[in-house]
Amino acid sequence: MKTTQFGSPTKHLNRGKSMKYPQLLLASFLILLSANLFAQRFGYPSVHERQLIGTKWRYAYTLHIESNTTVHQADKDYQYFLFFKYDFTFEQSLHGKLSKGNWSLSGGTLFYPFRNIKKFEIAAINNKALVLEFQQPNSSGTYQYHFVAVDSKDAPFVRPANELPEVIVEAEPKQPKRRSWWAILKGGDDEQKKAETKRKEQTYISVELIGGGYYGGIDPVIKDFTRITTDGRLIHEFQTVNNPLRVVKKNISRKELEDFAQYIMDNKFFQMQRMYDCNSPACEKRKVMKPTPIPLRLTVTYGDKKRMVTIAIWGDDNYKMKYVDYPPALDNIIEAIQRMTHRIDDKLTRS
Repeated sequence: MKTTQFGSPTKHLNRGKSMKYPQLLLASFLILLSANLFAQRFGYPSVHERQLIGTKWRYAYTLHIESNTTVHQADKDYQYFLFFKYDFTFEQSLHGKLSKGNWSLSGGTLFYPFRNIKKFEIAAINNKALVLEFQQPNSSGTYQYHFVAVDSKDAPFVRPANELPEVIVEAEPKQPKRRSWWAILKGGDDEQKKAETKRKEQTYISVELIGGGYYGGIDPVIKDFTRITTDGRLIHEFQTVNNPLRVVKKNISRKELEDFAQYIMDNKFFQMQRMYDCNSPACEKRKVMKPTPIPLRLTVTYGDKKRMVTIAIWGDDNYKMKYVDYPPALDNIIEAIQRMTHRIDDKLTRS
């Protein structure tokens, strides 16, 4: 029998002997086997919590790795949706029936109950797909559960009035503008390189503050969001039911931004709890009273450190009570952000 070769013979491919089809299959199998054994021995890369927080997914199919066989696939009779929330709880919907639970992350291991399995290895995650892997303890095989990302409008989860709105946690970094040939001839390219080098040497800093207060009154607030980026750009967005979106934009000097970051670290922000919630009946009762409290969320990134802290009830109501027990330093940090936001050098634009 004549051996079939892979692809058409070309001058480029036939510098040596063409690889025969059985050899190609064997080589591909060994590569896949090596990759699988490497992952099993050393584990998948660590996953940061921010890659999961606030994401919504739809189950697509289950794959048996060793045989590369799809053993289960979603259809009209099996519709499953999953929502990882900021407070490390999750919501899931199976055939329209909603339920809740808790999730946690340790390196690349996700602790979350699904199909009678309590933990998975995250084999892959990006803004479009999530792959959870599980190996049977009796070595009968390794299974991967594939999910696809869905928008909020396509997911069956309803956001309560007192829950924080969805926001973009981190914007994509802007690409530097290309220099013209005339600027390069004048030596401007050297100046750009120096500026780029200085920028890379600076520690990445990002601050985001959203929510807080109460939803109610004559003109309820529907958006209150402040972002300070590493280049010192401060943007504050504020909108109420009866008034259009107001956007305040200004620049913070690098020194002021670094001083503020140091102030945050001095107040031990990165050692604080991720969630400060009710621990008394009065607090739980206040959650469902009008005006409705809006949780406050503060996210700070400094270099490779990142912390997201949420306070279930923040701000004074008519009773002037502090319902949630959290460090007073949080108030100091929040007030500092508000002072930077509302200084008289504001540049106001409307959209």
